[in-house]
Amino acid sequence: MPHDHDHHDDPHALLPPEPALRVKALETLLTQKGLIDPAALDEIIDTYENKIGPRNGARVVARAWCDPDFRAALLENATAVVSDLGFYGRQGEHMVAVENTDAVHNMVVCTLCSCYPWPLLGIPPGWYKSDAYRARAVREPRKVLADFGVVLPENTAVRVWDSTAEMRYLVIPMRPAGTEGMGEDALMELVSRDSMIGTGLAVQP
Repeated sequence: MPHDHDHHDDPHALLPPEPALRVKALETLLTQKGLIDPAALDEIIDTYENKIGPRNGARVVARAWCDPDFRAALLENATAVVSDLGFYGRQGEHMVAVENTDAVHNMVVCTLCSCYPWPLLGIPPGWYKSDAYRARAVREPRKVLADFGVVLPENTAVRVWDSTAEMRYLVIPMRPAGTEGMGEDALMELVSRDSMIGTGLAVQP
């Protein structure tokens, strides 16, 4: 895992890491050639980070916790349900919702690349795209979950779903105990991005 350290005496500490340098160089070149508009890029990034981000998925999960009919419809045809809510588009065309229970814990990986439901969860985290996660999630899911701080009872099965260009998954985490009187807006705050991938649990209030 990355660690933050202060290296004020190192002039190279002010430089972005090599991939960021390459991206910045490419962006500068394309801008100079008039092929892209930096303002448009900023708008796209802001949209996926703040408007299309994990709050959309959290809204879906919170509603599923509150409304049994909505939950049943979501599990039966997630694509139609989330589309009706306006959560559709690139990287979100074909959705399946899977529900965590005491018996089964679901987690999602894309073993071939990094297919991810952007309209519901925003931009995928770096670790989701890493070779280590993509390989280990299938081979040793319990160890991966433990790395994220999730330790499940031995009698809880772990089911790994392999996301593809044809199908993407949303995990509905278990609703925390003691939240029976909470409304949808309050419940949303308990739903983390990782809990909707399956590498985390809903936050205890």
